[in-house]
Order: sequence, then structure tokens, then C-alpha cells
Amino acid sequence: MEKRDFSAGDRLLLLSMFAIAIGAISSLGAWLLLAMIRFFTNLFFYQTISVAFRSPADHHLGLWVIAVPAIGGLIVGLMARYGSEQIRGHGIPEALESILFGKSLMSPKVAIIKPLSSGVVIGSGGPFGAEGPIIMTGGAAASLLAQAFHVTSAERKALLVAGACAGMTAVFGTPVAAVLLAVELLLFELRPRSLLPVILACAVAGFLRPLWIEPSYVLMFPLSVAPTSAWAMASCVIAGLAAGLLSLTMTYVLYFVEDGFAKLPVHWMWWPAIGGVLVGIGGYFEPRALGVGYDVIGDLLNQHLMLSVVIALVLVKAAIWILALGSGTSGGVLAPLLMIGAGLGCALGFVLPGGSPGLWALVCMSATLGGTMRAPLTAVVFAFGLTHDADAMLPVLLGSAVAYGLTVVAMPRSILTEKIARRGRHVYREYGVDPLEQQFVSDVMTTQVKSVDAQTPVRAVVENHFGSSQTQRAYPVVAGGMFVGMIDRTRLSACPPDRQDRPVGDLFVGETVEYALPTETCRAVAARLAALGLERLPVVEHVGSLHLVGIVSRSDLLRPTRQLYEDENMREKFL
Repeated sequence: MEKRDFSAGDRLLLLSMFAIAIGAISSLGAWLLLAMIRFFTNLFFYQTISVAFRSPADHHLGLWVIAVPAIGGLIVGLMARYGSEQIRGHGIPEALESILFGKSLMSPKVAIIKPLSSGVVIGSGGPFGAEGPIIMTGGAAASLLAQAFHVTSAERKALLVAGACAGMTAVFGTPVAAVLLAVELLLFELRPRSLLPVILACAVAGFLRPLWIEPSYVLMFPLSVAPTSAWAMASCVIAGLAAGLLSLTMTYVLYFVEDGFAKLPVHWMWWPAIGGVLVGIGGYFEPRALGVGYDVIGDLLNQHLMLSVVIALVLVKAAIWILALGSGTSGGVLAPLLMIGAGLGCALGFVLPGGSPGLWALVCMSATLGGTMRAPLTAVVFAFGLTHDADAMLPVLLGSAVAYGLTVVAMPRSILTEKIARRGRHVYREYGVDPLEQQFVSDVMTTQVKSVDAQTPVRAVVENHFGSSQTQRAYPVVAGGMFVGMIDRTRLSACPPDRQDRPVGDLFVGETVEYALPTETCRAVAARLAALGLERLPVVEHVGSLHLVGIVSRSDLLRPTRQLYEDENMREKFL
């Protein structure tokens, strides 16, 4: 077996073919979701049957607008109770829970009800974006496709994430940011088996997007900020800290509100309707806070709004978003975070030196997204994908890094993983290369092994190897240097007394032998030991020749982990 940089095989081609199909399916799902949002917006706010784009802010309902989000919330509450509870919430936590604890299995109900419920909520004025629902919908569709074929749980996970990120690409047109979202948040590994399907699915969705996307949903906010000065470094730190504090505050307030709804003396089915009333009140005073609000994000980035309008709009948006999400309705977090963060930057832009005011709206938008979701690289590339402003990349990177660092230090869990933790399941988001992946059997195996000749009588093996002079728990049996099997006390005790004069090699006639190769990773052998319930394996030269070269045990496989422990915990000083 040849040593490779990556584990690969013919399954990679199969997964790639699946990913291409999933990219197309997710793109279709995104089109349907956006069409449903437009349909319900026209139905709820204008009482017309149409899929043409109209903003809920232009309605003429007066006080009746307060009832519209409540009706949408009531419908979704009924759908969640009698359909599937999985449609409640952001969408991303549910995808994470399925990936980590559910073998990436999603039900057909989720694939159908999630986009429908999100269309109702957003179309009735819910202050959400389409990213959370499409991530859940695309992931569910990919999971269902994978369930129709013989694939492993790990392969199904890769396809689920590919579908989720392809859906995000189809909505926002930011394929690179979608791939980074998979790396930072969803995959929990970085292997060709998982990364390549995600890239292919996002690429396909990106190429198909211009075929169906309408101008009203082309999320492009071109900026051309002036090059920053040296003062901008300090301003980026201040903006990042402000965005990080905002992320902390919103996360804690959201779950405080969620705890408040849990204390209400009514069934959770009614909570979205109650939250909808509060959304309607906020929308009555600030109509542009209703709905997705992509146009508002563009106005904030391009400084088209007065400061007083910005402050009022952002405060209302943050309040109704937190109240609606805390009520357990169906919605996402990405678009609201973009608007709230951009609003913070507009407010700070009047006082921060070193750059134009539009720069700080972009920096705070990215930093708020990166700090709240704990995905700074996704936030940076997402900001560039929306604006195409290369001059802003450095300030955006620094501001996002500061916000990310602050939230990591000050907050044990993110807005996404806190919901999972409240269900009794902890998500550990750090991952690195397994030390068992970095070392091979040849690095840790024992080469000085005492073996037993296959022609030795069983009685002699008992007397000479398992008496007071026993040096090994088990001994490899060899015939002419070729491995035959492993002999231990359990195997010997199963041999009847009247047959103990036979050669020990006869005990293994017709048996399939298990062995390891020197070129295998320690991780592969450790997994095989666990699956077979063994404590050690003989090591043979190669598959074609069973020439014994050593033995590897569970204790041998602990050596790489011991080195990792020393690297992480032993503090050394050399100068």
C-alpha cells in the first residue's frame, strides 16, 4: 500500500457525480424558496396572487399590518406541531445536529415543510433572510438523494453539506464564501472526500444561478472605498470590538427571550403567533425592518440613509428579529446580522478615522457576522463577494478577526451551537489533524517479536510460552516466516486435552487472518482493532506476502497521542 498525502479511491468520483446533481437540485430549491417568499409577500401585504417582487415596506395596511406577521406565525406554529418540529429555528443548528448526531439523515417532511414555512414567515413580514431555510432545504434534499443509494454515513454527511452550501450559493451568489462556511462550520473535517463535493456543488449552483435569478435578488452592492491610512488599524480594532460586543449581546438576549417564551403558560405552537404580533408592532413603526431587507443592506453600505433613520431602523430590526427567532418560528440569521452589523458601522463611521464612512459599514457587517457565527473567513470572503472591493479586504479581515477573538474568549458557545447545547448535546468546533493520521504502523510497531512455529505441538506451546516465562499476551504463529494466526490463552483453552499433541498451526486451518501493513496509518489500524474487538494485530510485509515483520497493539497506538499531549501542555524555554 502506497503512502499518500490524502486518502482517496474510486468513491471520490461517485461522490463528485452526486455533487453535480445536488448543485442543480439545490439551485432549483433556492428558486422555489424565493418564489414562495414573493408569493406570500404579495398575498399577505397586497392581497394579490403574484410572484413579482414587492417590498413589504410599501404596503397600505395601516394598523392591520400588526396582524399579518401574527397570522404567518400561527400558520407556522401549526405546521411545526402537526408537520415536523425540525422546521423551528435557524436551520443551521438543525443541520449541525443532523450531521453530528443523526448520521446526516433527514426526513422528506423537512425538505418540503421547511421552505414552505420559511416562505410563509418571511412573506408575512418575518425579519429573516433565506439563507437558513435554504441551507436546511438543500441539505435535506441532498440527504434524501444519498439515502436512496448505498453510501456510508461519512459520505452522506459530505453530500448533505454540499447541498446546504450549494443552496447558499444559489441565494447569495457567493460560492467561495459558501465553501468556507462548510469548512468553518459544517464539515468538521478537511478531506478531499468532503471538500471536493462541496466545491463542485457550489460551482454548479453558481453557474446555474444567472439562468433564473431576477434583478431584484441580485445581491451585489458595489463599493469603492478609498485606500486606508495607518490610522485605520486602530479603527479596525475598535470596530471589531464593537461588533464583537454586539454579537455577545444579541446572542445572550436571544436566548433570554427564548427562555421567556418557554415560561409562557401556552403550548409552543402559539409562540410564533405571539412573536408575530411583536414583529407587526415593530413593522408598523419601521416598515423597512420587515422581510428580508436586502435593499436596506445596500442602502446602509452606500450611506443612503440619515444617521437617525439608521439607528431607529437597526434597533427595530434587531428587536423584532430576536423576538421572532426566540419564539421558535422558522427563519435565518445571516441577512439580519448583515443589516444590523452594517447599521452599527454606519453609526461608527462618523467618528472612526482612517477610512471612508462606507468602509466601516462593511467592516462591522463582516465582523458582526464572523463574531456571531464564529466563522471569520466566511464573513470576510462573503463581504468581498457582495461588494467586490479589494481595497476593503484588509480592514475587513482585521475587524472580523478581532470580533471573532472576542466572542471566542468571552462566550462559550455561539448563537448556532447554544441551541444544540440546550438539547443536551455539546458541539466541539475545533478540529485538527489526528495524530494517529500522521504516523504509520511502521513508526510504532514492535519489531522484536517472539513467534511460535506452526509445527510446534499445542501442549508444548502451553508449557513453553504461557507458563511462568510468558513474555507476550499473544504470539504470532508462523510457517516458514509466513503469518498463520495469533495464539493466546483463550484459543489454547478451547483445544480439547486429547488433541493437544497436534501442531498449533492446525488450529487456524480455514480461518481468515487479520493483519496490518507497515504503510497503514495508525488511525486506520486503531479503527480496525475497535471494530473487531482485538487488542493487537500482526504486521506483515505486504498483502501478497504474509511475511511477519512485527506486531502492533493498542498501547503502541497511544504513542502519537502522547506526543500530542506533550506538544499541547509542556511549556518549554530554549533561550
